[in-house]
Amino acid sequence: MDQYRVFGNPIKQSRSPIIHQSFAQQTQQQLNYQSEYVALDLFEQTIITFMQSGAKGANITAPFKEQAMALCDQLTERAQLAGAVNTLTFVDGEILGDNTDGEGLVQDLLNHKILLKNSRILLLGAGGAAKGVILPLLAQAPQKIIIANRTVSKAEQLIKKFNNNKLTAAGFDDLGEEKFDLIINATSASLTGKIPPISTALVANTDCYDMVYGKELSPFLAWAKINGATKVIDGLGMLVEQAAESFRIWRNVFPVTAQVLNRLRQED
Repeated sequence: MDQYRVFGNPIKQSRSPIIHQSFAQQTQQQLNYQSEYVALDLFEQTIITFMQSGAKGANITAPFKEQAMALCDQLTERAQLAGAVNTLTFVDGEILGDNTDGEGLVQDLLNHKILLKNSRILLLGAGGAAKGVILPLLAQAPQKIIIANRTVSKAEQLIKKFNNNKLTAAGFDDLGEEKFDLIINATSASLTGKIPPISTALVANTDCYDMVYGKELSPFLAWAKINGATKVIDGLGMLVEQAAESFRIWRNVFPVTAQVLNRLRQED
């Protein structure tokens, strides 16, 4: 049976095995997908050993996505621009690296009927989470994407990588009360119970998305809802959709995601 894993540290919280086993059942694919904890100093050795055992592929989660990129023999364009890899495919002793996070985000937004073409998007944060979603967002032909970060120079450096005139860098204080169609929180603020320092006027009548998810609305989404956001969407759908893209890469079939997402929501 074809073997797949998700490797991370920590990994106990991972929903990926449930998601991929559901996809396999649905598409009648014979595979075994499990999560595996990796010690911080054993990542490279673990991946090589797993590949040499005849395994077909792996997902990579924190904190190993950049290390995974360094191991790859080939990278997709979106992985190169993201500067990180979350999907490895093993072919003839070589490691092919991809990043499906951005595709997962875009698909989830489209599932929620968010119009991305000609839209004005505010992306909060300029770290790894933001990097991984810029190319797929640009592919949807938005009018503009402003990347706002506490340190403006970091956002400016990020923009240089993409060489696209639809991208602009800004500090949180520079945004004023500009109008956006969509605000995406790619900062880690919600993980620490904080809210990005932006004006309440920005979220009024605007769709708001947070890449994190949990049983309750994240601090950012709860705040946005109180202040008049049109829609508030968490990142659980992004998790399922990025997994579906990995599954497609490995198995060349498209799983249906809605029933898997509903199952995860019910388990929450």
